[in-house]
Amino acid sequence: MTDSYSTDQNTEAACQDVARLKQALNEVLFGQEQLIELVLCGVIARGHVLLEGLPGLGKTELVKGLSKALGLTTRRVQFTPDLLPGDITGNPVLQEVDGRREFVFQPGPVFTNLLLADEINRASPKTQSALLEAMQERRVTVLGQTHTLPDPFFVLATQNPIELEGTYPLPEAQVDRFLFKLEVLRNPAETLAKIVLHRELGVEPRVDAVLTPEAFMRLQTEARRIFLPEVVADYIARLVDATHPGQSQAAGGVRYGASPRAALSLASAAKARALMHGRPNASFEDAQALALPVLNHRVLLDHSARMDGRTSADVVRAILAEVPVQNLALPRTLKEAV
Repeated sequence: MTDSYSTDQNTEAACQDVARLKQALNEVLFGQEQLIELVLCGVIARGHVLLEGLPGLGKTELVKGLSKALGLTTRRVQFTPDLLPGDITGNPVLQEVDGRREFVFQPGPVFTNLLLADEINRASPKTQSALLEAMQERRVTVLGQTHTLPDPFFVLATQNPIELEGTYPLPEAQVDRFLFKLEVLRNPAETLAKIVLHRELGVEPRVDAVLTPEAFMRLQTEARRIFLPEVVADYIARLVDATHPGQSQAAGGVRYGASPRAALSLASAAKARALMHGRPNASFEDAQALALPVLNHRVLLDHSARMDGRTSADVVRAILAEVPVQNLALPRTLKEAV
């Protein structure tokens, strides 16, 4: 709970900062305006983002551009089948200290502001799970000692579609810790022509710093101060509840619905989106616009539904169509009119 809510002046200034960030990232990744807005929304909401798409669509370039625009320290981990958990969190190393030999912790690449987990689903499930504590608690424990990660800290992970050879599905517990799962679509011919004209193979696009890390953290704090009306919170709760079997017609064929973390995630993302659009309060529109990226990866279908060709995205869209925005009884005069 915040002590005070965001003011119109603060939201207007934040909206201008976001517009500058969008402009910088649009010069990195052509034709992906909606994807860029969702990624920014995710990091402003202090969430982790999972990007899925075929190789070569610009997922890694987007993450690199974001780190440069925000002036954050960045580490990249290329996930491979032989990657070990200690390669991410760090390892104890035997060293001589004051004439004695003892284990000294050597921090791994997770000790950074922005961790790029590239092709995360090419590593084994054991290694993937090494990120769990870091993503949720923003700290890691090695040999019984807890080490706090820098602030801000968030993970932007990329993965290839699971149909590709050599991929391992992410554990459900880890998938739930990603605020968004976003699909990176292929570029149309017009965008490809622009890429060919303005890009060179092997040359990274130049991105100037738009915000300082301190300014970005103020942006995150301002998002938490956005007012969430009770009716919007009730709508979010009913959307998440409708993902469970028996709670809605759309949930037919669902094995497991979204967790309470999904409701908190959708509320945080809705407030971040409201800030990005210069509004001091979240709305039903914010919740509806972000329901798919928040809930898509948290709804698991049973075998029969998958065999019928249904997807989690189909279920979320059906829930949005089924669940009414308002959950209030009609006034007595309207009831009599009906």
